[in-house]
Amino acid sequence: MTKTNSSQATPRSLGYSMPAEWVPHRATWLAWPHNRETWPTQLETVRQVWVRMMQALAEREQVVLLVNDEQTRGEVIVRLKKVGAAMDNISILKMATVDVWMRDYGPTFLTRESSENPLAFNDWIFNGWGRKYRAYEDDDRVARDMATLLKVPVFNHSVVLEGGSIEVNGAGTCLTTEQCLLNRNRNPDMSRGEIEQFLKDALGVSHVIWLGEGILGDDTDGHIDDIARFVNPMTVVCVLETNSKDDNYAPLRENYERLQGARDQNGHRLSVVTLPCPGSIDYEGSRLPASYANFYIANEVLLVPLFDDPNDYKALGILQELFPERRVVGLPCKALVAGLGAIHCVTQQEPSILACRP
Repeated sequence: MTKTNSSQATPRSLGYSMPAEWVPHRATWLAWPHNRETWPTQLETVRQVWVRMMQALAEREQVVLLVNDEQTRGEVIVRLKKVGAAMDNISILKMATVDVWMRDYGPTFLTRESSENPLAFNDWIFNGWGRKYRAYEDDDRVARDMATLLKVPVFNHSVVLEGGSIEVNGAGTCLTTEQCLLNRNRNPDMSRGEIEQFLKDALGVSHVIWLGEGILGDDTDGHIDDIARFVNPMTVVCVLETNSKDDNYAPLRENYERLQGARDQNGHRLSVVTLPCPGSIDYEGSRLPASYANFYIANEVLLVPLFDDPNDYKALGILQELFPERRVVGLPCKALVAGLGAIHCVTQQEPSILACRP
């Protein structure tokens, strides 16, 4: 039976916190791409990215893929076997989704150092990124379906929030943006202070660092996972545009300067490493939110989006230096980002409870 904690009990009060992404995973959760409104002409190319992504992940952890029907399940199995994927580490479940953005509509997992219920998760309200896409709001139920399946405690929140809008270092600090969390299309009745306190209670953190705006073309209103990411408790990578004539130049420079002046939960300065931006990528006359910060940290593997750009190899080199113990795998995401997201947006990590037992 899935447990739902009372409104008085918060994850933080019960000893839960959101672990950093580099903590060992039991599994990565994905949903199979099927929405032709998202990718009218690129869907097959995008599916090939999924196969490569699952192949790389299954070498080191479980992969749980959601599909809409049995026919799709069979087709995916054929694709995976063709590339020699580790099928013993892949589970394909029938659970309907509108689209693939598991990071945003899926649950945010929590852990605590206890032998009783060491794993739980937060279930936020997903409102289609500020009610921009009403049909996508149906994916708000995916976290509830996962709760029934996993039978873990769930904290049901009446707050609108997407997983791509928050980033933690696992030691007490959360990164987020004003453009997203203070946007009137999310929680208009909550003040900045109330939102900050909510993050502390829900994520088990003690400190919040606010950045400003996200990158051009990001329909999520400035998700943090396109601009700045923790790579260890004291180090943040931050995308920076060097072309002063580019529209991303000023907002990304401001975020960089905020990070340089920021402190962690203990009052210590952060180490800030810059990542380049790819050149402008356009689709049907609109700029796409292409960012190397949209990488995913998995067990012994780092999945990095590539955009057929000269800065691809520079970004790979920087990230390989920051993650020397992981195999860095670049995935071609020019077609994927036409759907307005990349690798981090479509993944959701489930931490291993073995890593949090006392």
